[in-house]
Amino acid sequence: MLTFVWLTAAIVLVALDQLIKLWANVSLSQIDTIPLWEGVLHLTYRRNYGAAFSILQNQRWLLILVTTAVMAVMLYILLSKKVTQPMLVASISLILSGGVGNLLDRIFREGGFVVDYIDFCLINFPVFNLADICVVCGTCLLVLYIMVLEPRLEKQKQLKENNADGQ
Repeated sequence: MLTFVWLTAAIVLVALDQLIKLWANVSLSQIDTIPLWEGVLHLTYRRNYGAAFSILQNQRWLLILVTTAVMAVMLYILLSKKVTQPMLVASISLILSGGVGNLLDRIFREGGFVVDYIDFCLINFPVFNLADICVVCGTCLLVLYIMVLEPRLEKQKQLKENNADGQ
């Protein structure tokens, strides 16, 4: 059930990401930027022909191939139900939704660009989108799981085994 809920959330996030990108491509591209908080947060239209931080510029097919492979593995992991820990399911689902959102742009937009629109200009950060937020949040959860939660769970498992052996 947990996997179903998170996969449904991933589908909703992909749909929302694509709707916002459609709006940005049609409307925001005509005016370039809308300040939400002047000098801090703007909606700014950008075309990204690369990956995060504009690396691998103009490597459309490589990015499509790698992203498709990674997303397929993540989807398989979720559907095989080999992962049951809620934080891990959430993490993989968020990464999957963000990866698919940007993958759809690369496949279906002429020229293979990803639409970015969130401009945190206070620190001159690269413009990004909802899919990027999903990937970053999912990756942070994954790191947190691996570095904090998994060692705790392993320690609890060992304590239970030791207590069972001692009885």
